[in-house]
Amino acid sequence: MKLLKQFIQQETVLTAAAVLAVVSAFFVPPDAQYLGYIDLRTLAILFSLMTVMAGLRRQGFFDGLGRALLSRTHSTFQLTLVLVGLCFFGSMFITNDVSLLTFVSFTFVVLSRLGADVRRSLLIPVVCMQTIAANLGSMLTPIGNPQNLYLYGKSGMSIGGFVLLMLPYTLVSLLLLLAWAALVCRKASAALSVDELVSSSASQGNQKIILLYLVLFAVCLLSVIRVLPYGIAFAAVLVCALFADPRTLRTVDYSLLLTFVAFFIFIGNLGRIPAFSGWLQEFLTGREVLVAVLASQVTSNVPAALLLSGFTAETQSLIIGTNLGGLGTLIASMASLISYRQIARELPQGKKQYFGLFTLSNLIFLAILLGVWFLLR
Repeated sequence: MKLLKQFIQQETVLTAAAVLAVVSAFFVPPDAQYLGYIDLRTLAILFSLMTVMAGLRRQGFFDGLGRALLSRTHSTFQLTLVLVGLCFFGSMFITNDVSLLTFVSFTFVVLSRLGADVRRSLLIPVVCMQTIAANLGSMLTPIGNPQNLYLYGKSGMSIGGFVLLMLPYTLVSLLLLLAWAALVCRKASAALSVDELVSSSASQGNQKIILLYLVLFAVCLLSVIRVLPYGIAFAAVLVCALFADPRTLRTVDYSLLLTFVAFFIFIGNLGRIPAFSGWLQEFLTGREVLVAVLASQVTSNVPAALLLSGFTAETQSLIIGTNLGGLGTLIASMASLISYRQIARELPQGKKQYFGLFTLSNLIFLAILLGVWFLLR
């Protein structure tokens, strides 16, 4: 019983998705149509990308990249720009989750080398900025977060069309982050010693394995843009990881894959219940962006995308809505919990301050970006 309770606490979204799938099966008994619910392309590419990113992270590739950029840092403003920029631009290619897992931990190490006063004034605002930056930077590309990958595949858009759709929101987000960084660093201005920031005893990763994962990442990208069949990317990543770096396969987020499967079953079953399907389609019509934003606040944006996509053809509106919907509450984007947990572990006395700043800044960003959407629609 204790293990079950612990599992539910750790895998709340997966548990909820599984319960919904099981309950829906009572209304639509399992049959051959269930197989048609599962989007194998999304699952295969998602597994491939998660494996590649887990491998590169284990080899210290992203940590090394961060240290290389910090070698050119000479002030708190430049330091803040690098730390936030790593999350913003990195999340476009390595996903918001991996970006925060890697660079928030890196931030704690870097800021621990600063004076106590500077560290105290920068830590919570910088980690908060990094979290927002990762969620906003990830919205520009189909591989930035799981719901983008799914909706991109469902929409049939070109990758150029996807980027152009989200580019205005990304540019406004970047300007807002720059303004926020300048404001924070006015209160914590200081010159920095490069040697203190980049000194590290971190071990170097296996260069051959890093090169292998970079090649596999290129293969995954070719699969995303539909140049290569997704099965080839999946097979290549699985075989290479099994023989060259099997430990990485243990670190893949399989719970996310199972969450997708459970939601696919739930959504497929709902679509076969005429009364509910008709009501939700009617409710969504003309309100896709706003409903996606609101749904993300209570379910997070990945489940919101999976659920709503089954009841509207306006996939582009869902792309906008679920990406903007990653702002707001702490669970609007599950990636945000990564930063909160690290703050709670490393700076427990700062949890309330972080939560307050996070919530206020998210609501401000969300209001501004919804204003941009209102002007562009």
